[in-house]
Amino acid sequence: MDLNKLRTLSDAGRFDLACECTTQEDRQKYTKDAIQQATLGGIYTSHITDGRTVKIFKTLMTNSCTHDCNYCTNSTRCTKQKAKFMYTPEELAKVFMHLVRNHDIEGLFLSSGIVKDADHTTDMMLDAVKLVRNKYHFHGYIHFKALPGVSYDRLKEARRYATRMSINIEATSSQRISEFTSIKTYKSDILRRQAWIKSLSPPSGQSTQLVVGAADETDWEVLKMMKWEYENMSLHRMYYSAFSPLHNTPFESRKAAPKWRAHRLYNVDWLFRKYNYDFNEVKELVDDNGMLPDKDPKLTHAERFIEKPVDVKEASYEELIRVPGIGLKTAKCIVAAREGFPKMGRRHLHQMGVIMHRADPFIKVDGWTQKALTAF
Repeated sequence: MDLNKLRTLSDAGRFDLACECTTQEDRQKYTKDAIQQATLGGIYTSHITDGRTVKIFKTLMTNSCTHDCNYCTNSTRCTKQKAKFMYTPEELAKVFMHLVRNHDIEGLFLSSGIVKDADHTTDMMLDAVKLVRNKYHFHGYIHFKALPGVSYDRLKEARRYATRMSINIEATSSQRISEFTSIKTYKSDILRRQAWIKSLSPPSGQSTQLVVGAADETDWEVLKMMKWEYENMSLHRMYYSAFSPLHNTPFESRKAAPKWRAHRLYNVDWLFRKYNYDFNEVKELVDDNGMLPDKDPKLTHAERFIEKPVDVKEASYEELIRVPGIGLKTAKCIVAAREGFPKMGRRHLHQMGVIMHRADPFIKVDGWTQKALTAF
């Protein structure tokens, strides 16, 4: 087994965020296993749909690509090409099953560059996951990345083996994606494939990823696309990747997007998706230039719209979750516990999970309020 191939294709998987992954947890651990050492760059902990945290192996089938994306080192426009590698389906299946048996890997995230065309590359990816499922009898999580332009029949076939499927939208519109590439057609190659995945209803749904800051789009453009995606594509999650210029690509001189920008987009996404903030409320969070400030959007919203302290003994669940420092589970605990506490004090709230220093300026506790510093 070519360990350089394993290392290159595993490391390349980190650029795709379209799954719920955290940082690699085994990089510093000593191991005599050469395959594990070579694939550490692709081993992540992941939070999957049922709430469990598992180890997942992210990799490309190949880092060869016929596309000309301006921000990608695998692109035909990269002036200094890296060594190109490609797994055979059997090689990939064997590497993955080795990691499963020896290192408690519980999931596979498979993406790829495109060789020849999307269908040809997808056929190789399908052959690999078929081996994993049918020959090696792996019954765990598989995230199958759809390629732009792939045929419906291939996606339908992938649905038989995948737990979750995704295709990256990359940009907020046809105009924006034309700055990235001359090959991909936004509505046809990407959005149509998303609609097909929606119709196929993979068990854990579909996700997508958007590159933030590479095409001078505003946060408001991103948020409008977020809303459209969740409402029209039955999206499980949308991921936001802060653009970082890479050497030898046409975009290497462009300014990197600050990490906090993607973080704030995740914050607003969470408020919209989990806290059921109305989109008109979301609109109020951006400034006149269509950008979010580097400030907790829930706090910004509370400062603008909570006009009087929220009485924790009387407020509805919907009112409580709009208070900074009170999350979804904590709000449920407060509502459920109120009948048992004739007086609900700060100690009780803290024990239930309220972050008191964040909540204090916005709540009334046992008839008392704590004024915000801005009130003096």
